[in-house]
Amino acid sequence: MSQDFQQSIFEHLKKKADISPNEVLNVAKSMQNANFSDERTVRKLVKQLAAMANKPLSQQKEDRIVKMITEKGHQIDQQTLQQIFKK
Repeated sequence: MSQDFQQSIFEHLKKKADISPNEVLNVAKSMQNANFSDERTVRKLVKQLAAMANKPLSQQKEDRIVKMITEKGHQIDQQTLQQIFKK
């Protein structure tokens, strides 16, 4: 992941959800060896991030995000992240 891309993600999270880069890095470290094609793992991560952002997450939205991530696995790019944040 390029430094500019990483920085833009951090800025977006801080602006939209008031999540600090340190919080994101802590979650990232805990998920470093995670299997992103495993629905249970991804669902746990999505719920954790929603709680950190103090944002309500409907079951339908959670399902869409989980499906999007599990289908992409480790190949999540900037476009995919933008789709997740827009919905």
